[in-house]
Amino acid sequence: MRHRSSYGPASRCVPRPGQRLAATPDGLQYEAMSGKSDDAFVKTGETAILAETDTWVFDLDNTLYSASDHVFVQVSNRIQSYIADFLGIHSDEAYRLQKRYFQDYGTSLRGMMVVHEMDPGPFLDYVHDIDLSPIGPHPELDQVLSQLPGRKLIFTNASAEHADRILRRLGVDHHFAAIFDLAAAHYVPKPQIEAYETFVARFGLNCSRCVMIDDIARNLSPAARLGMTTVWLRNETEWGGSGREDGHIHFVAEDLVDWLGHALGEG
Repeated sequence: MRHRSSYGPASRCVPRPGQRLAATPDGLQYEAMSGKSDDAFVKTGETAILAETDTWVFDLDNTLYSASDHVFVQVSNRIQSYIADFLGIHSDEAYRLQKRYFQDYGTSLRGMMVVHEMDPGPFLDYVHDIDLSPIGPHPELDQVLSQLPGRKLIFTNASAEHADRILRRLGVDHHFAAIFDLAAAHYVPKPQIEAYETFVARFGLNCSRCVMIDDIARNLSPAARLGMTTVWLRNETEWGGSGREDGHIHFVAEDLVDWLGHALGEG
């Protein structure tokens, strides 16, 4: 079942203190914040005009497909298993390291590389060797992407091979001009600013004309600092909401297809 998305009109919007973005039949409006709602995300600056966006930047896992498919749970379990085997430790301790490195370094892989000098190649091959049968063709996503003007790029902390498999399963690989993966970022992951700077330089982006969509709120902070408009896909994962209170979230969506449809003026 789809839920209502928060979306915005193609106009410059600046909230006053104590206001938040709220979706209405007439588009995005500002309303007083009660201070009691977890979805009171205040936008702190002018947004890029959606109608002038020329590049759409999409995260991959739990963004182009739903976190409810539990595909990334497989990846997470294999990360834990790999760390346990690599370090020769109990799985419980591996889990604690996995989560600590994710918080401290952006990905568990980066932590293992920095602290334990681990080779990233075998790790990435192992953790992405998963069952993708829960993911199937997504004609609604295919349709809305076909109507979305401008270049579309994948910016992921996973491997390009994993991303390509996901895109093909969804039936949307033909929409994306390129996949920028962890190797392309020299294994510096989101949310480290260096990864974004490398990404921007690689594609010659004008950040003021980019929209970035991600399921992990903290990954949008550097994008906002560089001038991109940010969209957080709200979710119930333990890490998804981290950093959402920092004022860098411009729009909040419950459903990617629904939000893109509103951005296209179809909602």
